[in-house]
Amino acid sequence: MAKLYFYYASMNAGKSTTLLQADFNYRERGMETMLWTAALDDRYDTGVITSRIGLQADAHKFSPDTDLWAEVTAENATRPIACLLLDEAQFLTRDQVLQLARLADEANIPVVAYGLRTDFQAELFPGSAALLGIADTLVELKAVCECGRKATMNLRVDAAGNAVKEGAQTEIGGNDRYVALCRKHFMEKVRG
Repeated sequence: MAKLYFYYASMNAGKSTTLLQADFNYRERGMETMLWTAALDDRYDTGVITSRIGLQADAHKFSPDTDLWAEVTAENATRPIACLLLDEAQFLTRDQVLQLARLADEANIPVVAYGLRTDFQAELFPGSAALLGIADTLVELKAVCECGRKATMNLRVDAAGNAVKEGAQTEIGGNDRYVALCRKHFMEKVRG
């Protein structure tokens, strides 16, 4: 029986690298995969999963109106998919997470989703909240804070490196906009 997995972490924990390694492992054994990433993530290029260490692969793009059930089952009808790997899972809608669960349960396709757990205000993203609620397996990947402790929080910073406390939940950026911190140092910086 296939499962729905959610690998979550703060920024810089290696989520995309882990996804690309899993993709390589399946393909090396002659199995087909299907990669997905958020259409709004244009840090490197749209429709490409890119890790900070330089690995990358083309991927299908999802937006809030993408029917993942329909897209994946149509593709699976032409080539059997051994695993669906999805990056930037925090940007999924609740309905899309339910579609991923259905793919595991009814189409028997293992689904491995990777994403942030919380935003820069320590609030759950909708996709992450849904995955935390219904995924069969939850795996926390580890990032490192500036103090050496486990980083679990994503601090949004301005051009001068100061904490940003307000704004839209989603603002695409990398190390120029976000810093992964432990909760203690996140709270210290947010308090100012």
